[in-house]
Amino acid sequence: MSARIGGKNFDVNLGDSLIHVQTCTLDITDNTAVAQSRGVPNGHVDGDVAAGGEMEFDTVNFNLLIDAARAAGSFRALEPFDIVFFAKTPVDELRVEAFGCKLRVSSLLNIDTKGGETSKHKVPFDVTSPDFVHINGVPYLDATEIEGLS
Repeated sequence: MSARIGGKNFDVNLGDSLIHVQTCTLDITDNTAVAQSRGVPNGHVDGDVAAGGEMEFDTVNFNLLIDAARAAGSFRALEPFDIVFFAKTPVDELRVEAFGCKLRVSSLLNIDTKGGETSKHKVPFDVTSPDFVHINGVPYLDATEIEGLS
């Protein structure tokens, strides 16, 4: 049996930088709902959407993010950037792009004096661009939904 995509297969690019993450999530909230007529399902209505996630870095890779923040003047001055998650095995390939991601730092320190593992730093992010999310090149949102947005 051939190897399947797992967490070790992913490369994560934050803007132009390849950064190694300990863990990472990207979640989409799609509030599309069932339309009803007299309490009976009758089609659907498109709802609002949002996407965001969280990355966890070891200190070595968190320092790369610190360098970018230093160049921008502060963490809050970091401009939103695109994140690309890419994995490939001989059998499968997955490319997820999240556009216009704005970072926040949430869990700056988590110190365990017992040791045994590296320090980790959690950085949540929100997708802020109308380009939203593409999965293997396929946009999540229809072109008509983002028409006229910039």
